[in-house]
Amino acid sequence: MRRFLLNKRLLSGIAGAIVLAWPLVAFLQSGKPELPPLHEEPQAPVGVPTVEMIERLMVVQLESAGGWVPNDLPLSPSYVLDNLPNFQLGVLQVVRHASRVLRDNLTRQRTSDAVHSDTDTAYSAYANDPYRWAFPSAEGAFSRGNAALEHFHGELGAAANFYPRADNLVQLLEPFVSELGAVTTLLLEAGDSGKVSWFDIDDNFYYAQGVGFALLGLVQAMQQDFRRVLEDKNAVEITGLIVASLRESQFEPWIVTNGSKGGLLANHSSNLKAFLDDARQKMNSLITILKQG
Repeated sequence: MRRFLLNKRLLSGIAGAIVLAWPLVAFLQSGKPELPPLHEEPQAPVGVPTVEMIERLMVVQLESAGGWVPNDLPLSPSYVLDNLPNFQLGVLQVVRHASRVLRDNLTRQRTSDAVHSDTDTAYSAYANDPYRWAFPSAEGAFSRGNAALEHFHGELGAAANFYPRADNLVQLLEPFVSELGAVTTLLLEAGDSGKVSWFDIDDNFYYAQGVGFALLGLVQAMQQDFRRVLEDKNAVEITGLIVASLRESQFEPWIVTNGSKGGLLANHSSNLKAFLDDARQKMNSLITILKQG
């Protein structure tokens, strides 16, 4: 009986420790990653900043405290999170757009040119189901995409090419504008009280922030690779304004609220929408400038 009671207390202690540690681990895993730094090697071949940014945007998601969260199983502490998974899905959506344009446009002189195998591997890898936990796992697929892009940017200037033309920059920006339009619509609906449940407001908010996060990194990389095009088109200033709006979108409320304009609680969805919509409109203006002869 004595041994039974001792074992019971031990098991109770272990269970209590798990119960206490579970929310703590979930909290530690909920932090958003830092934006990857821009490539700073001045003599790097053209294209390295953009290709490296696409890769690093996914690397920091996989290497964050919680790793890739959307496919976590119910027993994992991070399974109860919803902000970080939606943020990561927003980042992934932008990376998918960028990797497609990289494969189809940025690395080909003509549409008849062969697709580079590394860019094709990356695009296919990022297209995998983000909720899949095995056969293959999302982490495994995305890591293959990252490795392919790392190999590709190592070959830029030699066996691989990157063409920083105005028409290619338009191809890159157009899906970004479309994605910003989609998320600002979500935020508009969230800001309209009654259309979106309070339980879904933060999901839309963090998905949109993930989109803004990835675009902030990519537009800054684009400033480096397309510098001559932007200078020739007198588009340096408007590109800087796009970056400023995207940077403003990365504010961090303690809790996402959906208050009315005259209420005590902020309407964080409307605030985020203002910054992302401003970036979208300026991207549209940049596209118009780039299309002019």
